[in-house]
This record gives sequence, C-alpha cells and structure tokens, in this order.
Amino acid sequence: MVNTQKKIKTGAFALFDTFARHGITHIFGYPGGAILPIYDELFFWEKNNLIKHILVRHEQGASHAADAYSRVTQKIGVCFATSGPGATNLVTGIATAQMDSIPMLIITGQVGRSFIGTDAFQETDIFGITLPIVKHSYIIRNADDVSKVVTEALYLAQTGRPGPVLIDIPKDVGLEEVKQYTSFFKKKNVPYQNYIQEYSTTNTILNSALKLFKTSSQPLLYIGGGTINSKKCPKIIKHLIKKFSIPATNTLMGKGIIDDTNHLTVGMLGMHGTAYANFAVSECDLLIALGARFDDRVTGKLDEFASLAKVIHVDIDPAEIGKNRYPQLPIIGDIKKVLHQLVKNEYNQDYVKPEQFEYWVDRINRWKKIYPLNLPKTKNLLPQQIIYQISTAFPKSIYTTDVGQHQMWSAQFINLLPKNWVSSSGLGTMGFGLPAAIGAAFGRATEPIICISGDSSFQMCLQELATVKQYDIPIHVFIINNKWQGMVRQWQQSFYGERYSHSYMYEDLPNFEALAKAYGLKSYTITNGENFSDLLTILKNTKQSTIIDVKVESEENCYPMVSPGKSNAQMIGIGKEQLKQE
Repeated sequence: MVNTQKKIKTGAFALFDTFARHGITHIFGYPGGAILPIYDELFFWEKNNLIKHILVRHEQGASHAADAYSRVTQKIGVCFATSGPGATNLVTGIATAQMDSIPMLIITGQVGRSFIGTDAFQETDIFGITLPIVKHSYIIRNADDVSKVVTEALYLAQTGRPGPVLIDIPKDVGLEEVKQYTSFFKKKNVPYQNYIQEYSTTNTILNSALKLFKTSSQPLLYIGGGTINSKKCPKIIKHLIKKFSIPATNTLMGKGIIDDTNHLTVGMLGMHGTAYANFAVSECDLLIALGARFDDRVTGKLDEFASLAKVIHVDIDPAEIGKNRYPQLPIIGDIKKVLHQLVKNEYNQDYVKPEQFEYWVDRINRWKKIYPLNLPKTKNLLPQQIIYQISTAFPKSIYTTDVGQHQMWSAQFINLLPKNWVSSSGLGTMGFGLPAAIGAAFGRATEPIICISGDSSFQMCLQELATVKQYDIPIHVFIINNKWQGMVRQWQQSFYGERYSHSYMYEDLPNFEALAKAYGLKSYTITNGENFSDLLTILKNTKQSTIIDVKVESEENCYPMVSPGKSNAQMIGIGKEQLKQE
C-alpha cells in the first residue's frame, strides 16, 4: 500500500491504485478545494514515482494536453480539475476530444454529497453540463465503487468509437474509507450490460465489397480520423492501396495515415483540399469511406458530393452510417479488422486486375500537373513558404497546430508520419496548439515537437508557456504572425463585402519575443527569409524551448477554397477561373 502514513484505503487511494493497475503514468491537471483529497493522495503516489502529474496554468490546457497525449501514444489521456469553474474550464477541451473521437478520462472534484443541489460554493452540475459532449459520465457516491467505475470508464473510453468519459467525485468520497477494497482490472471482472463491444463482418459483405471493386473503373479511398484511432491501421491501408492500386484522399483528421509522396495519394480533400483531390472525389465511381463522417467541410454541397459514385462506408459507429450520405454498402466494424479480412483473401485478385485503374490514375496525375499546390514566388515572407521550410527542416517531428489559415497550410504542405499530426479538426479550437504540444512532449519525450500557431490563436492559451518553462519541455513554437484573425479576414474579404469587423489584431498584439522572455524562454523575431533559413539550422541542433514570431505577409489567402454551398469541383484560387477537366 502506497499511503502507509494514512493506514487506510480511501476512495482517492482506490482511484490511483486502479490507475496504476491500468498503466496510467501521466495526469494533467490543476488543484482546487473539492479535489484536494485526491491531490493529497497523489502526493504519495508521485513520491514513489508511480505517477507523474503535470501542473498546467489553466484547466483548458489540461484537457488539450491529455487529448494530445492520447493522440500520439494511443493510450488514454487523463486530466484533473476541481468543481465549479475548474470543471467548466474543461468543457471546450472535452468537446474537442469528443468531436475528434479521442479517448480521454476526465476526473472532476465535486462538493460533498450532503451539499449537492444546495448551490454550495463552487458547485456546478458538470455531469449535466457535459452530457452532450462525452461518450459516458458518472457521479460516484460511494467509495466502494471507485475502482469498478474507473475500470469501466477506462474501458468505455478506448473501445468501440473512442471518446471522453467523465467521472465526478464528491469531496467526501475521496476521503471515505473503502470498507472491503477489491481492485478491478480491465474487463475481467466488470460486467458491461447493453454495451456492444464489437461487430463482426461476414464473408457475404466482403464479397459484395469486392464485386463493387470489380465493376469500378475510378475508385477512391476516402480516409478519415477513424483510421488513426484504429491501431495498426496505417500499415494495412498502405497494403490495400498497393494491392489494388487505388488512389486515396484523406480528411484533416486522417492526415498522416498515408505518405503524401506516394504517387497514389491525392492529399487532403474538402474546403481547402488539393484541386486534384476534389476533382477525384467529384469524378470517382466508387468511394470507399474509412472512418469518415462526411462532414460539411469535406463534402461542400452534399447532394453533389461524389454524386457519380457508389459508396462503401466502413465505420465502427453505426450512428455514422447514413447520417449524411447513404451508402450502397455499409460495413460496421473495426476498420483494421475489416480491411485485414478484405486483403487477406487471395481470391480477390479474381475481382481486381492490376491494370484496371491505370487510366484513372493517369487522369489524376494530369490534374496534379495542371493544378499543383504551388509555393508563390515572391520576395515577401509568405506563410506557405515558412511552413514548407519548417516541414523540410523537421521531417520526422510531431506537429501540433492551432486553428485557422496556418492549420490549412500545414495540412497542405507538411508531409508527416502516422500519429504525428495533432490538430483540432472537428471543433476547430483556437488555443489548442500549445497545450497539445505539451501533452505530445510527455507522450513521446524523445521526439521533436513543433507547434504551428497564429498570432490570434496563440494568445488564447499562452499562459501554458509557464508549464513549458517549469518542466523544461523542448518544443519549438512558430507563430505565423499576419496581424489578423487570418481565416476570419479571408471570409470577410470573400463573402462579406470586405467589411473587416473586429478581425484586425495588430494594434493589440503583444511583443511575442518579449513575452517569451518574460517566461524565461528563448525567442526570436523573423522578418526576412534569409534569417529564417539560418534560424532553422540553429533549431535543428538544439533541444531548448523556443518561441519564434514570424512576421509574414498580412493579407495572404489560403487556396484552393470551396465556397460555402458550392460543390467540391467549384474551387476558387487555383489559377483558372474556367475549370476544364480532362
């Protein structure tokens, strides 16, 4: 027993004992009154080097850090907060994880059981507040239930379609002695009533899929975030692409699952996707959706999205099937297992011939030549060029981003490895990048971490620079500083008659170099390309945390762009107003 000084097993002890048995090693959090019994117990577990707690400077930072930790490790991220404002400060981070299907466990302190419902000091119904944005949630009212509930929560968060699970623990439950302590481990002694753990795929369904392959001449793999969440999926998708010679596109969430240099990949599709990806999805006759949800930023005008195609939709969540687009063949199950069954059958060569899709691949290659993602040639400091140079200098780094133009340029110009892309895709949370970099750094401590942020996004969670300094976290933060809320300005220019209502930030911007120095961090300001190239050489040879303020062209727009309500084939900003497809 770890807390030998206390001589008893409490609800708080049961929490950490269960964590240890399930391999939880890192927690991101911020203490407060209602969660103090848990933090008091944590003292002993940290003293014995069994768990490491990372003190953030705002609870939102804890949730984003736990989220990113989960994304880069494929383990569950854990965060702590106290009751009331501490718990509500987690809400944005919980919603971010829910939208991107990230497994996360949230532990919140609550007022004592006798005070619940009395509007006590720092009491809020975090259970009720978060119901729409969690996979499941609990209020523990008996210390004897702690280990069982935590074990169940860890299992639910990571199985099926992953997601955040919240446990609200009243203050006195953490202090209460467990009368007969029984430790629970994984699913061996925990019943899961009414929870479908896994769906099976029949040979009949697989044969139907192969028959659709046989009759297709222009297929396209549409790879979503579910492939990232399904363990060991990148390898089997790579094998599928090679085996069937099928071109592939990815969503923002699916970035990294395939190598952008592969001749069969067409990059990201959708609002700011490549022209050739959007042409491919508009012209394909078979769309194989893998862990994708057909969201509006991908589809554009929904009734014209892949309108010529039959659809195979593979997803672990039955609720996604037919939600936005009706598939001709729905397949419910773990993507990795479904694809493994599909490619392992030797007889599938009878369905698909190697030369079957040659004309289709040639057609896509012509689009690539006509409508490439070009880096504009100018003496001005352009954000696209800066981001491309960063990716060239740090090809094997983990990249976190904030949200806006810099996020889209990063998706366009950075080629990276699976599990090395950490970005708020569904919710689009500004302020995500810096705390996400912290979480990623603790998840994979030996790998370089790059955070690409914007001058507006960075200010939303900049207090986490203190966390970076306290734990000496070696991350490089590049602030793409264009003096605007860049994407807001672009929309105001394009769709709101150039009425720039409250999107210009220059007069309010801090001196980021001085700000970083105030936190004791190394910092630079870049105003020309030659200095930036020299700086990248320096950064490649240092593990010191650095903040780089890159003052780029202020009114550069992110293209291609599909305007709201338009089909994916109707892009602006690709160099040709009249689009003629070959």
